Amino acid sequence: MAAAGQPKLIVAADAEALARAAAERVMARIEANPSRIAICLTGGSSPKTLYQLLGSDSWCGRIPWERVHWFIGDERFVPASDPLNNMAVARASFLDRNAPSSHIHPIPTAAESPEASAETYARELQAFYGSESLDPARPLFDMVLMGAGPDGHTASLFPGYPAIDETTRWVVGVPKANVAPFVPRVSLTLPALASCHEMLFEIAGHDKQPILTRLLNGETLPALRARSNGETVWLVDQAALPEGIRGGR
Repeated sequence: MAAAGQPKLIVAADAEALARAAAERVMARIEANPSRIAICLTGGSSPKTLYQLLGSDSWCGRIPWERVHWFIGDERFVPASDPLNNMAVARASFLDRNAPSSHIHPIPTAAESPEASAETYARELQAFYGSESLDPARPLFDMVLMGAGPDGHTASLFPGYPAIDETTRWVVGVPKANVAPFVPRVSLTLPALASCHEMLFEIAGHDKQPILTRLLNGETLPALRARSNGETVWLVDQAALPEGIRGGR
C-alpha cells in the first residue's frame, strides 16, 4: 500500500493549544463516521495532555463512546499494571471512566514473548477488520495518533531495525528498544499504521526541535516514513520548530 502525499504541517502556539487542536481533529474524525469508529492511540509523553482533555467534562460528552473502539500503536512489554505501560496511561487518563471495557483493545503483554504478543494482537486487529489483508479503500482506523522520538522512531519502529521494513505483518515484536526505557516492545508496522483516514503526529517542546529539524530536512527516519494512505498531519508547537521557520504554517 503506497502512502499518500506529504505531511501537512500545522503549528500551535504552545503545548496546551496543540492538545486542543489534536482533540478537535480527533472529534472531527469521529463525527465524520456515523458507524463503528476505530482510534489507534500512542504512548510516550506527547499525548498525555490530549488524553486528559478527552476525559474532561467539556470533551467526554461529545464522544459517542458506544461506537468508538480504542487500540494502541505500540506497547512496552511490561505488565498492564506497570507505570511504563502505554495503554495503562490512556486507561487511567480517560478510557476506564468512559469507554465500554470491550471497546478497549490493549496489546496483551502477559504473553510469553513480544512476538507471541504481536501475533495475538494481529489476530485481534484482523478479527475487528474482518480480513487478514488490508484494503487501501477500507482503512483499518479512522485516526492513528503518533509521536516522534529523539532518534526519529515512531511507535516502536526504531531506525535501522528490521521491523521498520516489514511489509506483510501487521504487528511485530521488538526485542530491544533503542531509547529508554530499554524494555522489549510490541509495535504495529508501517502498513498497518498507514491504514487510516488520518495519521496525526503530536510534536511539542524545545527538546523535540533537533529531531523535527532532521525530519523537516527529509532524513528518512521512521517518523518520516510513517504516512497515512489518507491524510498525514504534523501538529507541532512553536517551541519544537526550528528557528528558521518559527511562526510558519
